[in-house]
Amino acid sequence: MTDYAAFDQLATLIAVVRPDGQVRFANAAFEDQLRLSRRAAQQRTLFEWFADDRRLRETLAAVQGNRFATARFEAQLRRAPHEELLDVLVLVSQTDDPQHLVVEMIEATQQARHEREERNLDQVRSSKDLIRNLAHEIKNPLGGLRGAAQLLALELGQDSELLEYTQVIVHEADRLQVLVDRLLAPHRQAQVVSDVNIHEVCERVRALVLIEFPKLTIRRDYDISLPEFRGDREQLIQALLNVVQNAAQALQPQLAAGQPAQIVLRTRAARQVTLGKQRWRLALELHVEDNGPGVPSEIRDRLFFPLVTGREGGTGLGLHLAQTIVQAHQGIIDCDSEPGRTDFRILLPLP
Repeated sequence: MTDYAAFDQLATLIAVVRPDGQVRFANAAFEDQLRLSRRAAQQRTLFEWFADDRRLRETLAAVQGNRFATARFEAQLRRAPHEELLDVLVLVSQTDDPQHLVVEMIEATQQARHEREERNLDQVRSSKDLIRNLAHEIKNPLGGLRGAAQLLALELGQDSELLEYTQVIVHEADRLQVLVDRLLAPHRQAQVVSDVNIHEVCERVRALVLIEFPKLTIRRDYDISLPEFRGDREQLIQALLNVVQNAAQALQPQLAAGQPAQIVLRTRAARQVTLGKQRWRLALELHVEDNGPGVPSEIRDRLFFPLVTGREGGTGLGLHLAQTIVQAHQGIIDCDSEPGRTDFRILLPLP
């Protein structure tokens, strides 16, 4: 049905049905998730894929009877044998044809991910101004503190026993200055845009990390058909390096105990992806997966915030910087973690 061909561009599952549930059209996402062809779907009713079809029957009748223009409810879809049920949010809407209804099924995990991405974007926007203002407020008194300590040292003279204390003040002021500069760095750097091959970025990061952690195993799982894209190669290397180093440091206890410790760099193409409220036909999906202990639950929701770290001695700036760089490239970064498996996923739009 050519009238509904545009639905193939959507990532959500779409079925156009008659009020009796007979499928008249199924989009590409529907075919992919339910493991069947469009022709096969059109020979069946939509009720057959619902674990409990009672709510769908009632809703189709209500919308077709014009009691509601649109209705929504939660349900579970059957897929291929032995596969888990798929949790979805179902939206039923009218069309210009009273004998055709549109049923949209949004995966619950996809919906939750979109909501999380929206929250992250809002948090990043608010934290940017806070960090910039706070950093400037810290820098001004730091300069005065350091200058006063140096003047005090001159007054005391080289032989004074108190000179050591002025040196401590200067050293700590310098250390705080470096920390403030690192906080401000992502917002200061201008991009140097060129053609970027993501696998060259991955190989550079892999080489750097193996120099620092020679006993670590870093496997590659690349989709070499991915095209080049426009971006700042050095910034992307820094972002990925921060993520991979974070994973390598989390694996150190396993390496010390002689247990298997590995990181997997995986690239894939993702289609019909929404990034920051903008729809992209094609995107790069880069995974950094490790078999470490996982991210502590108490910081999981704040993982990309500045100064948040689960590692003793960590600054909590590496992942924040990675997120800032990825978002400057119109992408997103998120993390899925449990004991034995942590997966950082970076999504970047492709031409």
